Amino acid sequence: MNRSITSTVLNSNSSLDRKWDDIATGRFVIQTEIDTLLKLKDELNINFVKALNLLLATKGRVIVSGMGKSGHIAGKIAATLASTGTPAFFVHPGEASHGDLGMVVKNDLVLALSNSGETLELKDIVAYTKRFKIPFIIMTSNEDSSLSKSANVALIIPESIEACPHGLAPTTTSTAMLALGDALAIALLERKNFSPEDFHQLHPGGKLGKQLLKVSDLMHDGKEVPIVSSQMEMSDAIIVMTAKHFGCVGVIDKNKYLIGVITDGDLRRHMKNGFLKKKAEQVMTSALKTIAPSALATEGLSLMNKNSITALFVTKNKYPIGILHIHDCLRAGII
Repeated sequence: MNRSITSTVLNSNSSLDRKWDDIATGRFVIQTEIDTLLKLKDELNINFVKALNLLLATKGRVIVSGMGKSGHIAGKIAATLASTGTPAFFVHPGEASHGDLGMVVKNDLVLALSNSGETLELKDIVAYTKRFKIPFIIMTSNEDSSLSKSANVALIIPESIEACPHGLAPTTTSTAMLALGDALAIALLERKNFSPEDFHQLHPGGKLGKQLLKVSDLMHDGKEVPIVSSQMEMSDAIIVMTAKHFGCVGVIDKNKYLIGVITDGDLRRHMKNGFLKKKAEQVMTSALKTIAPSALATEGLSLMNKNSITALFVTKNKYPIGILHIHDCLRAGII
Protein backbone atom coordinates (compact mmCIF):
# COMPACT_ATOMS: atom_id res chain seq x y z
CA MET A 1 0.00 0.00 0.00
CA ASN A 2 1.23 3.48 -0.83
CA ARG A 3 2.73 5.09 2.32
CA SER A 4 0.61 8.25 2.02
CA ILE A 5 -2.56 6.20 1.61
CA THR A 6 -1.62 4.02 4.60
CA SER A 7 -1.06 7.12 6.67
CA THR A 8 -4.42 8.48 5.64
CA VAL A 9 -6.22 5.23 6.55
CA LEU A 10 -4.47 5.01 9.92
CA ASN A 11 -5.29 8.63 10.71
CA SER A 12 -8.87 8.02 9.65
CA ASN A 13 -9.17 4.95 11.90
CA SER A 14 -7.54 6.83 14.75
CA SER A 15 -10.05 9.67 14.36
CA LEU A 16 -12.92 7.18 14.32
CA ASP A 17 -11.67 5.49 17.50
CA ARG A 18 -11.22 8.87 19.11
CA LYS A 19 -14.78 9.81 18.19
CA TRP A 20 -16.14 6.83 20.08
CA ASP A 21 -13.86 7.60 23.03
CA ASP A 22 -15.29 11.11 23.11
CA ILE A 23 -18.82 9.77 23.18
CA ALA A 24 -17.95 7.38 25.98
CA THR A 25 -16.38 10.23 27.93
CA GLY A 26 -19.45 12.39 27.40
CA ARG A 27 -21.72 9.61 28.58
CA PHE A 28 -19.56 9.00 31.64
CA VAL A 29 -19.68 12.68 32.62
CA ILE A 30 -23.44 12.88 32.20
CA GLN A 31 -24.03 9.61 34.06
CA THR A 32 -21.75 10.71 36.90
CA GLU A 33 -23.73 13.92 37.27
CA ILE A 34 -27.04 12.05 37.06
CA ASP A 35 -25.94 9.71 39.84
CA THR A 36 -25.10 12.68 42.06
CA LEU A 37 -28.40 14.40 41.31
CA LEU A 38 -30.31 11.23 42.23
CA LYS A 39 -28.34 11.05 45.47
CA LEU A 40 -29.08 14.74 46.13
CA LYS A 41 -32.79 14.08 45.60
CA ASP A 42 -32.80 11.17 48.04
CA GLU A 43 -30.83 13.05 50.70
CA LEU A 44 -32.94 16.22 50.63
CA ASN A 45 -34.02 16.78 54.23
CA ILE A 46 -35.57 19.18 56.74
CA ASN A 47 -32.77 21.69 56.19
CA PHE A 48 -34.25 22.37 52.76
CA VAL A 49 -37.53 23.37 54.44
CA LYS A 50 -35.67 25.47 57.03
CA ALA A 51 -33.87 27.30 54.21
CA LEU A 52 -37.20 27.96 52.48
CA ASN A 53 -38.68 29.33 55.70
CA LEU A 54 -35.74 31.71 56.10
CA LEU A 55 -36.01 32.82 52.48
CA LEU A 56 -39.76 33.41 52.79
CA ALA A 57 -39.28 35.45 55.95
CA THR A 58 -36.72 37.70 54.26
CA LYS A 59 -38.13 41.20 53.80
CA GLY A 60 -35.15 42.43 51.78
CA ARG A 61 -33.12 40.78 49.04
CA VAL A 62 -31.33 37.45 48.77
CA ILE A 63 -27.61 38.08 48.33
CA VAL A 64 -26.00 35.12 46.56
CA SER A 65 -22.22 34.77 46.61
CA GLY A 66 -19.51 32.31 45.70
CA MET A 67 -15.97 32.14 44.36
CA GLY A 68 -14.76 30.62 41.10
CA LYS A 69 -17.12 28.10 39.48
CA SER A 70 -19.35 28.30 42.55
CA GLY A 71 -19.59 32.03 41.85
CA HIS A 72 -20.86 31.39 38.32
CA ILE A 73 -23.50 29.01 39.69
CA ALA A 74 -24.37 31.59 42.37
CA GLY A 75 -24.98 34.19 39.67
CA LYS A 76 -27.37 31.87 37.86
CA ILE A 77 -29.23 31.04 41.08
CA ALA A 78 -29.61 34.75 41.84
CA ALA A 79 -31.03 35.34 38.36
CA THR A 80 -33.48 32.44 38.71
CA LEU A 81 -34.67 33.66 42.11
CA ALA A 82 -35.16 37.20 40.82
CA SER A 83 -37.13 36.03 37.78
CA THR A 84 -39.47 33.90 39.89
CA GLY A 85 -40.54 36.48 42.43
CA THR A 86 -37.71 36.50 44.99
CA PRO A 87 -35.59 39.69 44.72
CA ALA A 88 -31.96 38.57 44.51
CA PHE A 89 -28.59 39.53 43.11
CA PHE A 90 -25.02 38.27 43.04
CA VAL A 91 -22.20 39.84 45.04
CA HIS A 92 -18.63 38.77 44.29
CA PRO A 93 -16.90 37.88 47.58
CA GLY A 94 -13.68 39.62 46.54
CA GLU A 95 -15.51 42.83 45.72
CA ALA A 96 -17.53 42.50 48.93
CA SER A 97 -14.31 42.87 50.91
CA HIS A 98 -13.59 46.11 49.08
CA GLY A 99 -16.83 48.01 49.58
CA ASP A 100 -19.61 45.90 48.10
CA LEU A 101 -20.66 44.78 51.57
CA GLY A 102 -22.53 48.07 51.49
CA MET A 103 -24.99 46.32 49.16
CA VAL A 104 -26.06 44.04 52.01
CA VAL A 105 -28.51 45.47 54.56
CA LYS A 106 -30.16 44.17 57.72
CA ASN A 107 -33.34 42.87 56.08
CA ASP A 108 -31.41 40.81 53.53
CA LEU A 109 -30.35 37.17 53.57
CA VAL A 110 -27.03 35.77 52.36
CA LEU A 111 -26.85 32.50 50.43
CA ALA A 112 -23.23 31.43 49.87
CA LEU A 113 -21.85 28.57 47.76
CA SER A 114 -18.61 26.81 48.64
CA ASN A 115 -17.83 23.21 47.76
CA SER A 116 -15.14 22.93 50.43
CA GLY A 117 -16.93 25.09 52.97
CA GLU A 118 -13.61 26.80 53.66
CA THR A 119 -13.49 29.49 50.96
CA LEU A 120 -11.37 32.26 52.46
CA GLU A 121 -12.84 34.95 50.23
CA LEU A 122 -16.21 34.46 51.92
CA LYS A 123 -14.98 35.15 55.44
CA ASP A 124 -15.72 38.88 55.35
CA ILE A 125 -19.30 38.30 54.18
CA VAL A 126 -19.81 35.71 56.92
CA ALA A 127 -18.40 38.08 59.56
CA TYR A 128 -20.72 40.81 58.27
CA THR A 129 -23.77 38.55 58.62
CA LYS A 130 -22.82 37.77 62.20
CA ARG A 131 -22.24 41.40 63.07
CA PHE A 132 -25.61 42.58 61.80
CA LYS A 133 -27.58 39.36 62.51
CA ILE A 134 -28.28 38.74 58.82
CA PRO A 135 -29.54 35.19 58.10
CA PHE A 136 -26.88 33.07 56.41
CA ILE A 137 -27.41 29.89 54.35
CA ILE A 138 -24.47 27.89 53.05
CA MET A 139 -24.53 25.38 50.18
CA THR A 140 -21.53 23.06 50.51
CA SER A 141 -20.26 19.48 50.29
CA ASN A 142 -18.58 19.68 53.71
CA GLU A 143 -20.99 19.41 56.63
CA ASP A 144 -18.18 19.84 59.16
CA SER A 145 -16.66 22.93 57.55
CA SER A 146 -16.29 26.31 59.24
CA LEU A 147 -18.87 27.86 56.91
CA SER A 148 -21.38 25.10 57.74
CA LYS A 149 -20.91 25.75 61.44
CA SER A 150 -21.34 29.51 60.93
CA ALA A 151 -24.57 29.20 58.93
CA ASN A 152 -28.17 29.33 60.14
CA VAL A 153 -28.86 26.49 57.70
CA ALA A 154 -26.41 24.27 55.82
CA LEU A 155 -27.58 22.67 52.57
CA ILE A 156 -25.27 19.73 52.01
CA ILE A 157 -24.32 18.50 48.54
CA PRO A 158 -23.80 14.71 48.68
CA GLU A 159 -20.28 13.37 48.60
CA SER A 160 -19.39 12.64 44.98
CA ILE A 161 -16.49 12.46 42.56
CA GLU A 162 -15.93 15.18 40.00
CA ALA A 163 -16.39 13.99 36.42
CA CYS A 164 -12.95 15.38 35.60
CA PRO A 165 -10.45 12.47 35.30
CA HIS A 166 -8.16 14.26 37.75
CA GLY A 167 -11.02 14.83 40.20
CA LEU A 168 -10.25 18.55 40.23
CA ALA A 169 -12.40 20.58 37.83
CA PRO A 170 -15.78 21.44 39.43
CA THR A 171 -18.34 19.53 37.38
CA THR A 172 -20.51 17.19 39.42
CA THR A 173 -20.58 19.42 42.48
CA SER A 174 -21.40 22.57 40.51
CA THR A 175 -24.22 20.75 38.69
CA ALA A 176 -25.64 19.63 42.06
CA MET A 177 -25.48 23.21 43.37
CA LEU A 178 -27.28 24.46 40.28
CA ALA A 179 -30.03 21.87 40.71
CA LEU A 180 -30.41 22.65 44.40
CA GLY A 181 -30.67 26.37 43.61
CA ASP A 182 -33.40 25.64 41.06
CA ALA A 183 -35.22 23.53 43.64
CA LEU A 184 -35.17 26.41 46.12
CA ALA A 185 -36.43 28.89 43.52
CA ILE A 186 -39.32 26.72 42.36
CA ALA A 187 -40.34 25.74 45.88
CA LEU A 188 -40.41 29.45 46.76
CA LEU A 189 -42.43 30.17 43.63
CA GLU A 190 -45.04 27.62 44.69
CA ARG A 191 -45.12 28.82 48.31
CA LYS A 192 -45.76 32.39 47.09
CA ASN A 193 -48.42 31.32 44.56
CA PHE A 194 -46.38 33.07 41.88
CA SER A 195 -48.71 33.08 38.85
CA PRO A 196 -48.11 33.19 35.08
CA GLU A 197 -49.32 36.80 35.25
CA ASP A 198 -46.61 37.60 37.81
CA PHE A 199 -44.08 35.82 35.61
CA HIS A 200 -45.14 37.90 32.60
CA GLN A 201 -44.56 41.14 34.50
CA LEU A 202 -40.94 40.11 35.01
CA HIS A 203 -40.49 38.73 31.46
CA PRO A 204 -42.10 41.28 29.11
CA GLY A 205 -39.50 40.83 26.37
CA GLY A 206 -38.38 38.07 24.06
CA LYS A 207 -40.15 34.89 23.04
CA LEU A 208 -41.11 34.05 26.60
CA GLY A 209 -42.84 37.40 27.03
CA LYS A 210 -44.80 36.86 23.83
CA GLN A 211 -45.96 33.45 24.99
CA LEU A 212 -47.36 35.06 28.14
CA LEU A 213 -49.35 37.79 26.41
CA LYS A 214 -53.05 37.69 27.26
CA VAL A 215 -55.96 38.02 24.86
CA SER A 216 -56.78 41.35 26.53
CA ASP A 217 -53.32 42.63 25.52
CA LEU A 218 -54.03 42.13 21.81
CA MET A 219 -57.80 42.30 21.32
CA HIS A 220 -59.71 45.15 19.70
CA ASP A 221 -62.40 46.67 21.88
CA GLY A 222 -64.91 49.51 22.05
CA LYS A 223 -66.17 50.82 18.72
CA GLU A 224 -63.80 48.53 16.81
CA VAL A 225 -65.83 45.44 17.72
CA PRO A 226 -68.21 44.45 14.85
CA ILE A 227 -71.59 43.96 16.55
CA VAL A 228 -75.14 44.03 15.20
CA SER A 229 -78.58 43.41 16.69
CA SER A 230 -80.26 40.07 15.99
CA GLN A 231 -83.16 42.01 14.37
CA MET A 232 -81.00 44.11 12.06
CA GLU A 233 -81.60 43.47 8.36
CA MET A 234 -78.71 41.96 6.44
CA SER A 235 -78.50 45.00 4.16
CA ASP A 236 -77.31 46.99 7.19
CA ALA A 237 -75.36 44.14 8.79
CA ILE A 238 -73.20 43.80 5.67
CA ILE A 239 -72.32 47.50 5.89
CA VAL A 240 -71.13 47.05 9.51
CA MET A 241 -69.24 43.89 8.56
CA THR A 242 -67.47 45.62 5.69
CA ALA A 243 -66.60 48.74 7.69
CA LYS A 244 -64.97 46.83 10.57
CA HIS A 245 -62.61 44.77 8.34
CA PHE A 246 -62.65 41.58 10.41
CA GLY A 247 -64.53 39.43 7.91
CA CYS A 248 -67.28 38.74 10.43
CA VAL A 249 -69.85 40.38 12.66
CA GLY A 250 -71.17 39.35 16.07
CA VAL A 251 -74.90 39.12 16.70
CA ILE A 252 -76.41 40.15 20.05
CA ASP A 253 -79.90 39.66 21.48
CA LYS A 254 -82.04 42.17 23.37
CA ASN A 255 -79.98 41.54 26.53
CA LYS A 256 -76.81 42.33 24.55
CA TYR A 257 -75.60 38.75 24.98
CA LEU A 258 -73.54 37.38 22.10
CA ILE A 259 -75.69 34.70 20.45
CA GLY A 260 -74.06 34.18 17.08
CA VAL A 261 -71.64 35.24 14.38
CA ILE A 262 -72.00 36.00 10.67
CA THR A 263 -68.99 35.23 8.47
CA ASP A 264 -68.26 35.43 4.76
CA GLY A 265 -69.22 31.77 4.56
CA ASP A 266 -72.66 32.50 6.05
CA LEU A 267 -73.20 35.19 3.44
CA ARG A 268 -72.44 32.79 0.60
CA ARG A 269 -74.67 30.07 2.03
CA HIS A 270 -77.69 32.40 2.34
CA MET A 271 -77.22 34.39 -0.86
CA LYS A 272 -80.73 33.94 -2.33
CA ASN A 273 -83.70 36.10 -3.29
CA GLY A 274 -84.69 38.34 -0.41
CA PHE A 275 -81.36 37.81 1.38
CA LEU A 276 -80.85 41.50 2.15
CA LYS A 277 -84.22 41.65 3.91
CA LYS A 278 -83.43 38.75 6.23
CA LYS A 279 -82.74 39.38 9.90
CA ALA A 280 -79.24 38.81 11.24
CA GLU A 281 -80.47 35.98 13.48
CA GLN A 282 -81.70 34.11 10.38
CA VAL A 283 -78.25 34.08 8.80
CA MET A 284 -75.93 33.78 11.81
CA THR A 285 -74.13 30.68 13.04
CA SER A 286 -75.06 30.16 16.67
CA ALA A 287 -72.33 27.61 17.47
CA LEU A 288 -69.55 30.18 17.64
CA LYS A 289 -66.17 29.97 19.35
CA THR A 290 -65.32 32.60 21.97
CA ILE A 291 -62.48 33.22 24.40
CA ALA A 292 -62.04 35.01 27.72
CA PRO A 293 -59.93 38.19 27.97
CA SER A 294 -57.77 36.55 30.66
CA ALA A 295 -56.77 33.64 28.42
CA LEU A 296 -53.30 33.53 26.93
CA ALA A 297 -53.08 34.81 23.37
CA THR A 298 -51.38 31.52 22.44
CA GLU A 299 -54.61 29.75 23.43
CA GLY A 300 -56.55 32.05 21.13
CA LEU A 301 -54.23 31.34 18.21
CA SER A 302 -54.46 27.60 18.85
CA LEU A 303 -58.27 27.78 18.94
CA MET A 304 -58.38 29.69 15.66
CA ASN A 305 -56.02 27.24 13.96
CA LYS A 306 -57.93 24.23 15.28
CA ASN A 307 -61.27 25.54 13.97
CA SER A 308 -59.94 27.09 10.74
CA ILE A 309 -61.21 30.56 11.63
CA THR A 310 -59.46 33.93 11.57
CA ALA A 311 -61.17 35.77 14.43
CA LEU A 312 -62.51 35.11 17.93
CA PHE A 313 -64.99 37.18 19.88
CA VAL A 314 -63.84 37.92 23.40
CA THR A 315 -66.63 37.59 25.94
CA LYS A 316 -67.17 38.23 29.63
CA ASN A 317 -70.38 36.92 31.23
CA LYS A 318 -71.80 36.39 27.71
CA TYR A 319 -71.20 40.03 26.73
CA PRO A 320 -68.90 40.65 23.73
CA ILE A 321 -66.12 42.99 24.92
CA GLY A 322 -63.59 42.53 22.14
CA ILE A 323 -62.38 40.63 19.12
CA LEU A 324 -59.05 38.91 18.49
CA HIS A 325 -57.85 38.43 14.91
CA ILE A 326 -55.22 35.93 13.85
CA HIS A 327 -53.18 38.78 12.36
CA ASP A 328 -52.97 40.39 15.82
CA CYS A 329 -51.24 37.24 17.09
CA LEU A 330 -48.88 37.04 14.14
CA ARG A 331 -47.94 40.72 14.42
CA ALA A 332 -47.12 40.14 18.09
CA GLY A 333 -44.78 37.32 17.10
CA ILE A 334 -46.95 34.54 18.55
CA ILE A 335 -46.57 31.41 16.48
